[in-house]
Amino acid sequence: MITVRMPMRNGRGLLLLAFVAVALPTMVAFNLPPSATYFNQVFALLGWGVWMLVMSGVRHGGRFAWPRVGGSVLAALGLLFLAAAFSPVWTTLPWALSLSNAALIASAALAAALGICTGRDAHSTDLFRALCVALVVAGLASSVIGIIQVFAPALADGDWIARTSVEGRAVGNLRQPNHLCSLLLWAIVAAFWLGEAQVLGRALSVALTALMLFVVVLSGSRSGVVGAAMLAFWGLLDTRVTRPTRAALLLLPLVYGLLWFGASAWAQQSQHVFGGAGRFSTNGDISSSRFGIWSNSLDLIHTHPWTGVGFGEFNLAWSLTEFPGRPVAFFDHTHNLPLQLAVELGLPMACVVLGLLGWALWSAAQNCRRSSHAGDRALPQRAAFVMVLLVLMHSLLEYPLWYAYFLLPTAFALGLCLAGPSRQQGPGNTASAKPDHATSLRIASIVLLLGAAYSVYDYFKVVVIFAPPDGAAPLAERIAVGQRSLFFSHHADYAAATTSDDPVTALAAAQRAAHYLLDTRLMMAWANALHATGDTERAKYLAQRLKEFRNPQSADYFAPCNDPNLASADKPYQCFAPQHKFTFADFR
Repeated sequence: MITVRMPMRNGRGLLLLAFVAVALPTMVAFNLPPSATYFNQVFALLGWGVWMLVMSGVRHGGRFAWPRVGGSVLAALGLLFLAAAFSPVWTTLPWALSLSNAALIASAALAAALGICTGRDAHSTDLFRALCVALVVAGLASSVIGIIQVFAPALADGDWIARTSVEGRAVGNLRQPNHLCSLLLWAIVAAFWLGEAQVLGRALSVALTALMLFVVVLSGSRSGVVGAAMLAFWGLLDTRVTRPTRAALLLLPLVYGLLWFGASAWAQQSQHVFGGAGRFSTNGDISSSRFGIWSNSLDLIHTHPWTGVGFGEFNLAWSLTEFPGRPVAFFDHTHNLPLQLAVELGLPMACVVLGLLGWALWSAAQNCRRSSHAGDRALPQRAAFVMVLLVLMHSLLEYPLWYAYFLLPTAFALGLCLAGPSRQQGPGNTASAKPDHATSLRIASIVLLLGAAYSVYDYFKVVVIFAPPDGAAPLAERIAVGQRSLFFSHHADYAAATTSDDPVTALAAAQRAAHYLLDTRLMMAWANALHATGDTERAKYLAQRLKEFRNPQSADYFAPCNDPNLASADKPYQCFAPQHKFTFADFR
């Protein structure tokens, strides 16, 4: 008989909190346009709000206070918060986007503060145990979903099980193969730790790991290979891990390779599609256009080294800068965390933020090293640090930390590592002797909960634009209501820009919507509005930038330019280059 042992006071309550904060957001498939992951994110914010509120009211022998070193990560997040909050002042970033970004960063600071405050508590191991159980539950549910998506895709109804966006690849209910991969790697770390802590039987821990690693293979995410190698290094370097667990960790890359070979052989024999089969092929671009976007990002950094292009403005700056050999996909992120900070904040501020985060990581690593003499606290702390390293590795290739269901657990885990081993208060203790911070955390948690709850009401102001119910108001009225949304007005602006017959209305809406994501439809609507209002030179420039993307959806737009029956004088504006020089700043 399989048993899961939770030797802690109020264990069921902690498990429930952890499930709501960590597992549930990754399991939600239901979504409403315009965002495919909104409900996953808002469930994460609500869940962590509840977790923080409850934990800020729990007292275990004293005050909530954090070590001085924890200030580095909070300072870094504070600088990012200020950059997001004040970006509209000089970049014209819409306040809706500014508030959304700032609120997410503030939530991460709260999660980190909670981790720091509780990490030195005698019951911090109980918290980590609950977090790991929730991650294993999330990993198991996502594994079942991923297997269905690959082997029985007809069962994916879109409401309970998300439909895969890439045939033959598992995407989970997070709808992205790389997100599923990172979640499962976290769950594998959690399963190993639960085995070490004797919460799960060792055989069950290994079996769960094998299942989740198989679904990592099915995701086809190349970060899975790097993740398996990192876990093997964990087994190699961490001498406190027991010998059976170290052996299992060291064998992960080999097991990954065997599972990959088995999936490829199955696909070939059964004539099914294994979407990961060609992911490491040398044919084509193995970087999936990342080398191109990184090169373009370095060019932007070179031209804007001091203040950057502005927080949240990478997509606008990149899309409206001349890059004849640009990647043809519409990138809204550099897919590399240091590059993203450098291009948006400028080198000086990016170096400060990265320096603070680097110091926090170094301090966390030193805590892990020193905790080798701290008994049972050592392994939980090191497992949490491995989770942080895994998501940071992913952040060098993608942008998982822009999603609440990755950002908040990462911040919390880093806070636990920064707290160091639990000690009694004494003269040499680095904990602050200042007044208790529990009240502040409690108030902030309530604000987070209220803000997340309000965002649900706010989101439905734009949902009715894209998925109107029976008897809905006319489109123009729905758009007008959506444009008054506090957090999501940019979606309503997109609808206004791409549907309005009034060029003045379309132009104003396009200029705001462009700060979120420029795509083919929006760029054509924006250029047409500029031309219709007499700003043909900027319309030509915008059209030339769109042409660089070589998107099939713009084929009809540029078709007259290649019509031999049209004289040059009869061709539309999009067929000609502008006579003036422009930069992206001219379109703010």
